Parts: sequence; C-alpha cells; structure tokens
Amino acid sequence: MKPELDSDRRSPRNPGPAIADFAASFDAGAAGREIFTIRELTKEFAISARTLRFYEEKGLIAPRRNGQGRLYSRRDRARLKYVLMGKAVGFSLEEVRQMLDLYDLGDGRVTQLRVALGKFKERIGRLQHQKSEIERAIVELGRASEAVETMLAARGQART
Repeated sequence: MKPELDSDRRSPRNPGPAIADFAASFDAGAAGREIFTIRELTKEFAISARTLRFYEEKGLIAPRRNGQGRLYSRRDRARLKYVLMGKAVGFSLEEVRQMLDLYDLGDGRVTQLRVALGKFKERIGRLQHQKSEIERAIVELGRASEAVETMLAARGQART
C-alpha cells in the first residue's frame, strides 16, 4: 500500500513551494551539516516518518542505522529532496530512481542533468497536452450544461 504523502494533499489553491524555488534551494537547510535525524527531515520536508521509511524500502535513500534509529547523510537528504521534487511534478518513483542512479557516473553530473532536462521537457509536453484536453472538455461540458438548462427551462423547471 502506498503511503499518503503530505505533498499529495496540495491543491491548486495550496500548491506548496514553487518547484523552481525548491530546486534552487537544493542545499538550503543543510548548513554544513553531515548527519540528519528522521525527526529533522520529517520536519524540514513536512513528510511523515512512514514516507521516509517507504523511500528507504524502495532504495531511494539509504540511512545508516544507529540501533533502532536512522541517521541520514547529506547525500540521503539531497536524494530525498530530489524525490520530493520529482513527485511534486508528477514523476513516478521509478523515473526519479533512474535520474538519481545517474548521479554516480563520475562525469560531474552532466549525464544526470541532461537526462533530467530531457525528462522535464517531456513531462512539460505531456502536461500541456493534458491541459489542452482538459480545456476542451470544460468547453464541451459548458455547452452541454447550457443545452440541458435550456431543456429544463422549456419544461418549466428551475435552474440549479
């Protein structure tokens, strides 16, 4: 069962931080630190401990164990931020994993950045297509609503 992510509760009226701001502040909050606790990351990213454990189970982050506790590195924190950013714009966890896995190629992240850019542009294209389909559906539903209202008015029924 997929855990409910706090970012899933966002709506058009409550979109959360802008994705560009999210990406631009990638290292903000780390302030030279190397180790983070589960409590610190859940608070910083407004996610549940269950969500963190889910990402760990999926192999997206790999915290160090300290008895029953988990200690997250700067790398885990950066990967978590990347996962959350990807999810916020509609990427699947598998797509995010593919982009993250390119980090360790040793080419200064050039391949990772190029692949990410390509996926971002592809996602923009899909979203623009969906947006036009939604706009078309709204127009058609508006026309159908007007037709039904006209039929109801002809039968002496009140509008709703």
